[in-house]
Amino acid sequence: MVTREQLEQAMDQRFSKEVYEKFKQARICIAGLGGLGSNIAIMLARSGIGTLKLIDFDVVDITNLNRQAYRIEHIDRPKTEALREIIGEINPYIKIEVIQKKVTEENLAELFTGEQLVCEAFDNPEYKAMLVNYLLEQQPETIVVSGSGMAGVGSSNRICTRQKMKRLYVCGDEESDAYAGMGLLSPRVSICAGHQANMLLRLILGEKES
Repeated sequence: MVTREQLEQAMDQRFSKEVYEKFKQARICIAGLGGLGSNIAIMLARSGIGTLKLIDFDVVDITNLNRQAYRIEHIDRPKTEALREIIGEINPYIKIEVIQKKVTEENLAELFTGEQLVCEAFDNPEYKAMLVNYLLEQQPETIVVSGSGMAGVGSSNRICTRQKMKRLYVCGDEESDAYAGMGLLSPRVSICAGHQANMLLRLILGEKES
């Protein structure tokens, strides 16, 4: 078993102590644990984020395996628990909070009050809008990093990070819609997830995006 001290020494070799301490003290809430959210969570765990709050109501389906972080052994298990297991294999010392619940208009305040950094990673555009609008309108201290447009096999160079409002960053090409007959495939989904994870790390370090 790798000890906490060994993992922290390894992190110290990759980051300055100041950067690693900021990551270790950070807390990020991820809403939706599909192709975006599952990959984002793993990227943040590998970066040393101290606390991850994972929210999803769904279970792993065989159709998820082409782009999400799960394995065959996770089929029919709650995504929250499967992802907690995966992250535990990477770094068992990260604090993981899981909420196996569907996000609705009625429980938004219950689930997100007090969260400073929220990563929106829903598949459904209506739920995306519901969550982002609530956080921007009702929680003035919350910064949102959202994903939009990563379907198909279009050029990866079209996927980028844009600051749409003072507290809203959107990653993706904002055009490629899976619901218009374009499937979601691992490469572009993973690229968009990387943009979201990287933006969250930049925000923790006090950086912004134009």
